[in-house]
Amino acid sequence: MKTLGIAATGMLAQQTNVDVIANNIANANTTGFKSGRAAFQDLIYQTMQREGALTSEDGTARPVGTDIGLGVQAAGVVRLNSQGGLLQTENPLHMAIEGRGFFVLNRPDGSQAYTRDGGFQLSSEGQLVSLSGYEVEPAIVVPQNTRNIEINQEGLVMAYIENDPDPVELGQLTLATFLNEAGMKPIGDNLLEATTASGEATEVSPGDPGIGAVRQGYLENSNVNIIQQITDLISAQRAYEMNSKAIETADQMMSTVNQIK
Repeated sequence: MKTLGIAATGMLAQQTNVDVIANNIANANTTGFKSGRAAFQDLIYQTMQREGALTSEDGTARPVGTDIGLGVQAAGVVRLNSQGGLLQTENPLHMAIEGRGFFVLNRPDGSQAYTRDGGFQLSSEGQLVSLSGYEVEPAIVVPQNTRNIEINQEGLVMAYIENDPDPVELGQLTLATFLNEAGMKPIGDNLLEATTASGEATEVSPGDPGIGAVRQGYLENSNVNIIQQITDLISAQRAYEMNSKAIETADQMMSTVNQIK
């Protein structure tokens, strides 16, 4: 009887499913967070009777076979990169991307990371940095005595210094895009990094065709749908219980067989 092993794989799969759902719910208020969905695949099948096998000397063939599946396995966690809602903060250093693209950050080891979290601040040297202290690429340094900062939808950063009525251009923000955004690796701190699955980053300008625009004074909310997550959680719980019930049923059937004399 293969039921014990099959149902056990189902329970393990639902444990993974619940882990993903729990992480989504936990990050419902995380800036720029993208929810995930656990994807599954059925395991290899054991063929008891082959499809198309002859059933008589007259040439009749079996229309269907007897293929017994051996359970399920997790194929991966698919990140859903749909747009999150925009939250107005009125902080001139906060930025949200409305559309495709990622902000680029330089890490201390020289590598680059990517994020949708535009909750930027200034370092002690006046450089634009993330909440983890990573410098925004390209570097934007805000001079002292700056009274106002303006960032347009194309990512052009301008500063009004002291009483000068004319703004000073500080730099042009760029974004990064990937052929397969779902293939990027999450590394924590609202950061992602490129992988062979995602492909190399392509540098683009905000507002280009098919590229998101920068919204100053806004942050992008998580795209987690709490109602959907609760529904998925209940469904996963029921599936787990049914797999557990299948194990109990198989155990009872085996006990019945053992009692036959």
